[in-house]
Amino acid sequence: MNERDVPSHPSAAPCRMFRLALCAIVLLIPLMAGAADVFRPQELADQTRVILQTFATDAEMTQSLQGLASDIKALFVLPEFLRWGFIVGGAGGEGLLIVRDEKSGQWSQPVFYHVGSMNLGAQVGVDVSEILIVVRTQKGLEEFYGTGFKLGTGASVAAGAKGSSKIGVGSDMVAYARRKGAFAGIALGGALITVAGDLNRSYYGRPVEPREIVQGEVTNRRSVALRDAAGSLIK
Repeated sequence: MNERDVPSHPSAAPCRMFRLALCAIVLLIPLMAGAADVFRPQELADQTRVILQTFATDAEMTQSLQGLASDIKALFVLPEFLRWGFIVGGAGGEGLLIVRDEKSGQWSQPVFYHVGSMNLGAQVGVDVSEILIVVRTQKGLEEFYGTGFKLGTGASVAAGAKGSSKIGVGSDMVAYARRKGAFAGIALGGALITVAGDLNRSYYGRPVEPREIVQGEVTNRRSVALRDAAGSLIK
């Protein structure tokens, strides 16, 4: 019998299909990850816009922010800051920075960052917060222009409280948190903030540094609603 006439095993075709499907999945994973990167920055921008609009509807919160308004240089927002712990605890999230022009009062294009930390302690559970950090000094702002920094080790950070216009006086940054609809101050000392080069590249179409973004060397028209929300909150 000719070798070409030998019938194939009944299970051969399904096996070949399985291998082809597996190969296709392996090849698609990087493409899917790339697609996720494309959408993630805009998702963060949209989540931040909603948070800023929510903050603007709280009278005591806006009172506190307006007390700082003349000193506000930038806003750093983490739409979802996750903290967890069971003996070993950690925290993480993704956020963005927008900077206010001192002359025009206009807000810059967003710069994206990764945030993470780890600590040891007797803690159990998971906590998710929306974080707003008000950057009040040039020293605090300069921290964001490097590749990364640990919050609270250089520029000082104070826990904010809504309704108080004097909170954070003398601090480089003031941090507010909203958990389950309630506002509260939050201690974020030790959190590592690093520039999210992948997200910035996806959003602006090329590798770009934080200072370049803030100075308007790149733009994305989809950030207009976000910047308008910041302008409505900080007047």
